[in-house]
Amino acid sequence: MENNNKNNDEQTLSDENINVGNDKEKEDKGKKTKNKSKKCDKQQNESQKIDELELKNSELEAKYADVNDKYIRLFSEFDNYRKRAAKERAELFKTASEDIIKKMLPILDDFERALQTMEKSDNKADFEGVTLIYNKLKTMLNQNGLEEIHAMDAEFDTDEHEALTSTPAPDESKKGKVLDVIQKGYKLNGKVIRYARVVVGS
Repeated sequence: MENNNKNNDEQTLSDENINVGNDKEKEDKGKKTKNKSKKCDKQQNESQKIDELELKNSELEAKYADVNDKYIRLFSEFDNYRKRAAKERAELFKTASEDIIKKMLPILDDFERALQTMEKSDNKADFEGVTLIYNKLKTMLNQNGLEEIHAMDAEFDTDEHEALTSTPAPDESKKGKVLDVIQKGYKLNGKVIRYARVVVGS
């Protein structure tokens, strides 16, 4: 009897141990399943965050490209405006100086006629004084871009000369050339502002 009871007790303990082992296996499997599920959730979250960051990065790159394009256009427009304004100022200055110098050309002519007359007189002091003033005036005008057109004995050029009349040339080499200058011509910064009035040999 005692042996039977012992055997029964041992069998009961064995069954209980098996049950406990099964419970532990189930518990371990449950934990492993939970861990796998957590890892999957974590990976999904990380993947979602990466996608969001890539989307934001793409949006920022697009905004940067748009802003950069606007900046380049604005800078280009401002640079063009600056160049145009500088050119307009230079042209305005040239135009203003051209008008003033044009009005001074008759004074220059008067100086030259006066010097030609005074040169024949005996008053050398007055001649030298007027010559000094004339040279200062001409130097100032030359420094501002005025240049005399040298026409005497030059080939007649319609770009620089205005033929008032023609006269028979003394020899063949003088034909088509300027024989006399009635009024001097001038250029200002390379542009003709008064044509030289000349007599041409024919």
